[in-house]
Amino acid sequence: MSTGLAARPRPVAAGPGPVRRFRRGHRAMIVPYLFCVPALIGYGLVVLYPTLAGGYHAFTDWTGGAEPARFVGVDNFLRLVEHPNARSAVINTLLIALGCTAVQTALGLAIAVALHSRLRSRNVLRTLFFAPALLPPVVIGFLWQYVLTPDGPLNSVLRGIGADGLARNWLGDEAVALPSVIAVIIWQNTGLTMVIFLAGLQGIPAELYEAASLDGATGWRRFTQITLPMLIPATTITLSLTLIGSLKLFDQVFVMTGGGPGYATETLSLVMYKTAFVSGEYGYSAAIAMVLTMIVFAFALIQLRALRRFEVDA
Repeated sequence: MSTGLAARPRPVAAGPGPVRRFRRGHRAMIVPYLFCVPALIGYGLVVLYPTLAGGYHAFTDWTGGAEPARFVGVDNFLRLVEHPNARSAVINTLLIALGCTAVQTALGLAIAVALHSRLRSRNVLRTLFFAPALLPPVVIGFLWQYVLTPDGPLNSVLRGIGADGLARNWLGDEAVALPSVIAVIIWQNTGLTMVIFLAGLQGIPAELYEAASLDGATGWRRFTQITLPMLIPATTITLSLTLIGSLKLFDQVFVMTGGGPGYATETLSLVMYKTAFVSGEYGYSAAIAMVLTMIVFAFALIQLRALRRFEVDA
């Protein structure tokens, strides 16, 4: 029986207000950053603080002792410019960087193109070429120090085939010591360059080569018009890694020659090490480190800008 009264609607539960929703969303945004805090603290203690402290000590005469460091302005940098040992180290560093970058990139590209074909032994050859890059630089340095000694395997082979005139004191002769070090670095790192180029080659669509073949393009034309332009991103990575690594080179030179004979193979990294841990001039060493950092930054910036322009044009 109807009572004649309309049924009352049930009250709808009110949702969270805008303020509460804002707070909940704010907390959800903060949580991921909280997980980053330990890593940021470690980065600050291990990277940022030593970098800033080194930048400050580059303008002091700090010796690492209990005596307070005295501010000397740009004296350390002027000393670096005037010192013949430092100038020789800068020249050697640039020669190593330019030589390794040019030769290593060309060799890595050539080997990658050769092993990108359908050779049955390509996987074995790829492994052999890449294996030296897996060894620590110190191990490579000791290995080649033995190979390049006056009575070592290399000179023994040269004398055995009747090429006595080519035998040298490879690490003791100023004329060939630096090229010998550069050759060892190229030998070790060419495999890594090859792998980067192989990854780039595998990303080139096969249809492009098929279309070029139908148009009558020769192998060289396909290489220059298709392969090289498509490999510009891989070339950018390769040149950047090689150049920066060569400018900071230390291990192989320290083990193989120690900077000798004389100053023939000294690099800025090696001079920085000797200045700090042999002479105890930490302020001057920090100035050398700052100059090396600026050189690496300048070369990397110029190189990246130039290569990015080629990427855009391609």
